[in-house]
Amino acid sequence: MENNGLAYHETMELHEMLNFKTTCLLKSKMMSGLVFDQDLKTLLEKDVQQTVQAIESLQEMYKLPNQLNGGTAH
Repeated sequence: MENNGLAYHETMELHEMLNFKTTCLLKSKMMSGLVFDQDLKTLLEKDVQQTVQAIESLQEMYKLPNQLNGGTAH
């Protein structure tokens, strides 16, 4: 039996990762507006770009059909 979806605990862990990455994104965006060092600002901007990509990847996992949840996508 093939299971392509997420189990309940995996869905919760995915939710926790998304919350964490969203918090990181907000922090990096706020800090980039407060720093004056150009190297640090560049590093924070790169972190923002990578975090946005990570969030998009995690959001794609929500679209997987959840076998244990009646096949509904999140």
